[in-house]
Parts: sequence; structure tokens; C-alpha cells
Amino acid sequence: MPQLKGIEYLRRKLATKQVRVITRYTFYEMKSKTKDFMISTPPSLRGWMTSLGWCAKAVDSLADRLVFRDFKNDNFGMMEIFNMNNADTLFDSAILGALISSCCFIYISEDESGYPRLQVIDGANATGEMDPITGMLQEGYAVLKRNDGHPVIEAYFTAGQTIIYDKEQRQQIIQNNLAPYPLLVPIIYRPDAIRQFGHSRISRACMSIQGSAIRTVKRAELSGEFYSFPQRYVLGLSPDAEMMDKWRATMSSLLEFDKDEDGEHPTVGQFSQQSMQPHTDQLRMFASLFAGETGLTLDDLGFATENPSSADAIRATHENLRLAGRKAQRTFGTGFLNVGYLAACIRDQYAYQRSQVYMTKPEWDPIFEPDAAMLSGIGDAILKMNQAVPGFFGSSNMRSLTGMDSDNE
Repeated sequence: MPQLKGIEYLRRKLATKQVRVITRYTFYEMKSKTKDFMISTPPSLRGWMTSLGWCAKAVDSLADRLVFRDFKNDNFGMMEIFNMNNADTLFDSAILGALISSCCFIYISEDESGYPRLQVIDGANATGEMDPITGMLQEGYAVLKRNDGHPVIEAYFTAGQTIIYDKEQRQQIIQNNLAPYPLLVPIIYRPDAIRQFGHSRISRACMSIQGSAIRTVKRAELSGEFYSFPQRYVLGLSPDAEMMDKWRATMSSLLEFDKDEDGEHPTVGQFSQQSMQPHTDQLRMFASLFAGETGLTLDDLGFATENPSSADAIRATHENLRLAGRKAQRTFGTGFLNVGYLAACIRDQYAYQRSQVYMTKPEWDPIFEPDAAMLSGIGDAILKMNQAVPGFFGSSNMRSLTGMDSDNE
């Protein structure tokens, strides 16, 4: 059994990661503050900054396509546990939290009747030490309740035991169980050997590009004022002439200037009008960079490029997004399988081995739903393949391709 590092170590570890997670959430919620270079902005407007939802679009465009279906060969009845815990909200909340903060956690506890209860905890309120072989935690820590940002109820997880620290009631609750792993399971997006808790969908490049785009929009907004009302000038006006109100001179359709004693009259001119095209081109450049970083297209970011495409064309232009979705399905599916495994141990009050669920496979709906033309093509392909290999395609394979249930089931 590995040596545990203790709750104090995990508290310090969470404190170092919390700032990073909160930063990602501010970008997702469009509350981030973008630095102004103080070059072209008037002093009175330097505190004003607009917002863009590109980072939120990068997360939602992938999260909305990841729809967990069920488990294949569910010998331990795991899906029943998820269905009893509001599966639609649980899966979506876990997927969204993992995409934003690189990982989230599902906390497993028992209700009054002893049935497993599942709760999603974001990456800013939970952490742990991971076993690199199994992907399960060796020990975990979570903040279950905060008051003005300070932890009020904390939980420390080890194999077979969960300790609840309630600072309001000044008590410590020890909950023993038969689970062979801590009842805190990570749901991770794009883990690797160095960053076991994954990478956020909102990368540093995404945040930097969105900041540049926001400054471009701000400059365009300021230039729009000069574009709407071009600056004018008057040459040769007598020093004794009565000054005209600037706003009335700008909005008036007719101005009158009399000749002086020598018969001279002032010359009225207009500065060359600013163009919005440079700002539009620069914003489009940043949109292209952001699209390349996240696997989106310019259409997804609000720049219409062509007529509406077919399902095949949309799928082709989102190839990088499809690959990211397939990668996320594999890692998220393993996390949900670990949750179901430990929840089954709690439900049955028996310490199952992790190897006993190797036949259970997570199943997802297709990332891109086919249209009528694509369904026709799939039907022709399945017919030919079943003629070559009888029974190769069945209702389960069909649902994986089309996302639709058969009426015969």
C-alpha cells in the first residue's frame, strides 16, 4: 500500500491549482479582464473593455457533442446507479467541468438507505494523488462547502474510509466503506505522463488570442465614433469671429460663414475618413488563429464563409473537433466506468476487484448526427457488408453510427 501524504499536503496542492482553474472559469463566463496597452485608448476609456465568448464556444462546441449513452455488458448494473442520480445532469456537468478545468471529480457517498449518491465537484475544490497505473486516486481531498471562499466542510478520502471535517459544527465524521479505492474519482480531459490530471480545453493560446481579439474590438469601437462623425476643420477664420458650438457644427446640414472686410472667407475642409476594414481584417485573423487552435471554423465564430453545408461537409471541416471528441470519449468513459465500479461496491457492500469489470465498455452517441443523405449512405453500406459477412451489423452497431434506437428493442 502506498504511503499517504496527508490532508495538509493536499490542501497546499489544491491552493496551487485553484488559481489556474478559476482563471479558466472567468474566461468561460466572459468575466476575464484583458490588458489594455494604453496606446490608442483615451484616458477616460481605459477602464472599459468589451467581452468575447470564443473560449466558451470552444468548450460548448465539444461538450454539446459528447453524449454518454450507457455501458455495454453492464454486468454490475452500473447504469442503474447513474440513472438514480439524475444521469442527464450528472454526465453533462462532469464533462463540462472537465473540459474547462482539465479535470473534475465525482464524489461517491451513501444516502439514508445506503444507496450510492453521486456529486460532481469542480477542479478548484478537489484534488488528490493518482495511481498512474489504474488511474484511480490513492488519496483525495475535496471542499464540500465554502463560506466567503473559506473551506467550511472538507473531506479526506482514502481506501475504505472517508473523513468529513465540519468546521461549523466542530466535529469530525469517519465513514468506513468496503471500496478498495477512495470514493473520489477524477474525470480527466487529455491526460499524459507528465500532467496526469489533464489539460484544459481553454489553453493559454486560446486566452491570449481572445485577449488580442478583444483589444481589436475595442479599437474598432473607438474608431467607429470617428467613422460616424469625421473630423472637420476651418482655415482662415477671423480671431474675432464668434465661436460655434462643436456639436451643432458637426450635426448641422448647412453652415454659413460671412466674408470679412477684405472680402476673404474661411476655408472648410474634412480630414480623411477612417476605415473600419483594418479592424475587421485583424479580427478575422485572430478568429482564424482561434479556430485553428480549437478545431472550430470561422462560421462557428460568427464569420460566415459560404452557404449552409451538408452533414458530410460540416463533418469534414470539423475533423480536428471530431478527433478531440473521440479522445475525450475514451478518457471520460474510463472515468465514468471507475465511478460505476466504486458505486457498485458501495451498493452491494462488497469489495469487487477492478479487473472484474473489464468486459464493461462505455458507449457514446455519435459526435456528428447524420442527416437523411448520410443515413441513406449508411444503409447501403450496411446492406452490402451484411451480405458479405452475415450478421456483422446489428442494432447496437447501428445506434453507434446513427444515434437512433430501434423500435424492435
